[in-house]
Amino acid sequence: MTASPSSAPSSQPIATLWRWLVLAGVLIILDQLTKLYFDGLLRYGQRIAVLPFFDFTLLYNPGAAFSFLAQADGWQRWFFTILGLGASVFIVWMMHKSRSNKRLMLALTLILGGALGNVIDRIAYGHVVDFLLFYWKDWYYPAFNIADTCITLGAILLILDELLRLRGQHARST
Repeated sequence: MTASPSSAPSSQPIATLWRWLVLAGVLIILDQLTKLYFDGLLRYGQRIAVLPFFDFTLLYNPGAAFSFLAQADGWQRWFFTILGLGASVFIVWMMHKSRSNKRLMLALTLILGGALGNVIDRIAYGHVVDFLLFYWKDWYYPAFNIADTCITLGAILLILDELLRLRGQHARST
């Protein structure tokens, strides 16, 4: 007896998950290519002025966001590597559970790509390569990279998704 098309297991959810994972892979590749480009183009600390408030520069961050723990004795490399890998496993699990929510999937994909982009740096170099520098007069935002941008945009989208979900729940309950 053959299974009818309606009773056959659907591969659509798995294919959908793989599309998001491929997008995360593309973000990782973009992140790594830009880091390699600027690491080859510039000397450490060198800056190229682009706009009155933006430079390309080459800096290395052995810590986390805003150079958190950058001055530690080296243990932070493996701590942040393990943290990034653990977060990535959790994110893939969440993606598997949330395949129908495109906004959430995009947020998780951005965070996943960014986290793994920085994990690759930590494993390969012991630090994260940063090259984007925004400033105004004497104020400087910490240098960052494409992976950091993906993580930030993903976090903003994650918060937006949750706010919209709660708003929808509130509207349905009134």
